[in-house]
Parts: sequence; C-alpha cells; structure tokens
Amino acid sequence: MTGTADVVSAAADFVDRTLQNEGTWYHADDVGARLEGMLASYGSSVGAVRGTVRDALRKFKDLDHDGTVMLASALWGQPRPGSRPVFERRLAAVVLLQTRVQLLRHSDLTRLEGFFRSAQAVELAEPLLADVLVPLLAGLGERERQRAGVVLARWQEDPDPRLRAAALALEKDLPIGNVPRRSP
Repeated sequence: MTGTADVVSAAADFVDRTLQNEGTWYHADDVGARLEGMLASYGSSVGAVRGTVRDALRKFKDLDHDGTVMLASALWGQPRPGSRPVFERRLAAVVLLQTRVQLLRHSDLTRLEGFFRSAQAVELAEPLLADVLVPLLAGLGERERQRAGVVLARWQEDPDPRLRAAALALEKDLPIGNVPRRSP
C-alpha cells in the first residue's frame, strides 16, 4: 500500500469503529425501518457522525484532495464484502465532503454523481446536493464551470429522475452558463 492508502484505510477504520461504538440498537432499528432496509445502520446519531468526522480530521491531518475523496469513497462503500452499505458511514462521507468542499474539483463530479445515484436515502441526497455540490460549483473558476456545465447537461438528459432534478436545481441555484442543451 502507498502512504495515502494506508492513511485512508486507518481513517476509514477509525470512523467505522467509532460509529459502531456510538450506535444504539433502538436507533439502528428506527433508521433501518425508515430506510426500508435499503441501508444497514449502526444507530449513531447525526451529532456522533459529525463529531467522529471532526475527530478523524484532527487525527489524520494530512488528508489532501486525493486522501479526502478516497476516504469518502471508502466510507460510501460496503464495510465488508457481502455486507450492505451503512447509512452512518455514508453520512460521514457527506460530512467529510461538506467539511473539505474547498479541496474538491470539477473532476470530482463523476464520483459525486455515483454517490448521488446510490444514495438510497433523501437524508443523504439532500445534503450532498445542497452542502457539497452547490458550494463546489460556486467555487469553480470560469473554465472549470464550463467543464462542470457539460456534466450537468448530461445529468439533465439522464433517465434517473433524481439526477435530472438535481441538475435542474443546481442550474436554478447556480447558473453555470454555456451549458449545452439538446433540443426536445
């Protein structure tokens, strides 16, 4: 493993272990029922998730752009082969991206698209849109905004209605300009 991969693995293990320790069975049952079993749950509170991410960023100070997106991807995925993704791990990925949004680039839109498509819960999709995608796009320079506009134009044509709605919401909140549109 490389240095960054070792740090990301250690950070993901720290977040996972901490979230499991912070969880309660009754909260896990509540989250599982609310999400209709689409995602597993450790039963950690939102405050515990935010605190865990804060502590992880203090402990693993050297997470740069690559480390941040690698950690977000590790948290978004399955904790073990054959297991279901865990709601609190995905929420931790969103909180991490919210906290480090200034490190994100237009080239991260494809990864964020994958997160958005697989969110499986409005509690993940909404903050991903409002607190990660909006500030990411707002912070882009002109050239990067044009490149992002191409991605958003593709989202507007996507068969997934959630992705189309996200593209329209982003365009409404942040006109990207020069977004190529296909005629109906």
